[in-house]
Amino acid sequence: MSFLKKQRKFIEYKMDKNNKTVIILGSSRSDGNTRKVVDRVISYNNEIDLIDLGNYDISYFDYEYKNQGDDFQKIAKKLLTYDQIIFATPVYWFSMSAPLKTFFDRFSDLLHLHKEMGRKLRGKTMGMISSSSGNNINDYFRSPFIESAKYLGMNYIGDMHSWLIDDKIPDEVDQIIKKFASKLGKAEKIVTIN
Repeated sequence: MSFLKKQRKFIEYKMDKNNKTVIILGSSRSDGNTRKVVDRVISYNNEIDLIDLGNYDISYFDYEYKNQGDDFQKIAKKLLTYDQIIFATPVYWFSMSAPLKTFFDRFSDLLHLHKEMGRKLRGKTMGMISSSSGNNINDYFRSPFIESAKYLGMNYIGDMHSWLIDDKIPDEVDQIIKKFASKLGKAEKIVTIN
């Protein structure tokens, strides 16, 4: 494990049990552009916890549930302690990242095998942070998040799209991030911000 990954794990596990919002980072690069955006969100609202899926072993969904020895249940149990769950992903080929899609697919475990855990998601709120190389997100990208929230009985509070230029967050995007971060943890609905 690299020093960077060890450091990220330390930050991740330094969670305050009173925090009500968690960001689930699903990216193929734990230190990529989406992480930069997530770090900026947290810098504006330090009452947010972070779970980086890159630090865990999560197997694909399996109808025979042979994958129960991986880390999915551990993360799912932790999610149940939060009121607000925000998923962060880069835009890969017009869709969420493969690590986040694998995680989403595993929600099926909570609907069939671990129903009590799945029922505890009802009433919680879900949102989404996306990042790409430009301001070019569309409603098709948002749809899996919105529909998954509905299906799980969660309230979709909105989303934020961000982009970096030369690996830097432009001032325009920084203002979008600041506005989004200020609303996290509050009961009010966040409108789509981009």
